[in-house]
Amino acid sequence: MRNLTTNKENTWCPGCGNFGIFAAVKRSIESLVEQGEPMENIVMSCGIGCHGKMFDYLDISGIFGLHGRAASSASGIKIANPNLKVIVFGGDGDSMGEGLEHTLFAAKRNIDITLILHNNGTYGLTTGQASPLSETGYRGLSTPQGNLEAPFHSLGLIMEAGASFVARAYSARIPQLSELITQAVLHKGFSFIEVLQPCVSYNNTYDLYNSKTKNLDAMPASDEEAIKLAKDEEDIYLGIFRQQQRPVFDIEVQSKAKAMDRQERFAYLESRQF
Repeated sequence: MRNLTTNKENTWCPGCGNFGIFAAVKRSIESLVEQGEPMENIVMSCGIGCHGKMFDYLDISGIFGLHGRAASSASGIKIANPNLKVIVFGGDGDSMGEGLEHTLFAAKRNIDITLILHNNGTYGLTTGQASPLSETGYRGLSTPQGNLEAPFHSLGLIMEAGASFVARAYSARIPQLSELITQAVLHKGFSFIEVLQPCVSYNNTYDLYNSKTKNLDAMPASDEEAIKLAKDEEDIYLGIFRQQQRPVFDIEVQSKAKAMDRQERFAYLESRQF
């Protein structure tokens, strides 16, 4: 097993929750390789933000794309080569703001990629503006008198869009996060893990998460129960909220392509020319 850490200088703030995610991802990749997954088949896609530095620090292949386009880049990779295990790193701004439509459509299509959402409730890289997941009242560079908006509930939103694997983790609980990442990557379909990730510089939530996070007793029996638990205001539940088996988009695309022979494809393309 090679060293998965590059020689790039790490510029995350000391204490950043991204360190926990980084450690968990490396553990998960090691586990996948031990289970027989070739290292060259594990790739990543990153957007812009503090999470995007994963591309600099994690020694696997991938694409460091445009702001908000991590899920769409990953979708293209997966459709082109369904044998790959594609891990997407996205921030709460990158994937739930600029890239929301790409995130929702990847979930809707149930394409077989894994999106790890680094949710620190702020645009940390650009000095603390409110993000789509910032709590009401959050004081940052763009909201000095307090955020007026209510945040998205990302788990309910992504479940409604159609994600077949939905989970939540906390960056300070590395073993649990690593196991969830492994399960998500092995799941056939769109997998989404919201990782609660404190930003020590602009939104330090360690005390909040240390006191309020609680493991689910079991996976909820229905989507209604899952969404209710995901939105609970007394406790912040961690674990798997949904795991379903549904048709997978990239497999369906490949199946349709194989079913149409070369002559049929030319005939179809000619019929579409105006």
